[in-house]
Amino acid sequence: MSETPQENSAANPALYWQANTKLLLIMLSVWFLASFGLGILFVDQLDQFRFMGFPFGFWMAQQGYIVVFLVIIAVYVFRMNKIDRAHGVEEEDVDSQDF
Repeated sequence: MSETPQENSAANPALYWQANTKLLLIMLSVWFLASFGLGILFVDQLDQFRFMGFPFGFWMAQQGYIVVFLVIIAVYVFRMNKIDRAHGVEEEDVDSQDF
């Protein structure tokens, strides 16, 4: 990903959106592999293991993807903040006393 400060990155929004799109595609790929791969393709192999008393493939299909989705959100926020800073478009902190 393009995280290092680049010359003219603030003047060239295409670099920013390229980094943003790349991150988004990676996160969507992880989501697809987790939901389709673990929940459909490899469910029989995963069901050989038990997690919290349930077959692991079943647990992933019912609860595991919620956990995966929350991790994806956290990683996306962390990485987007780094990309924003690298391209000079980070958000300003708002003082709570201004409200």
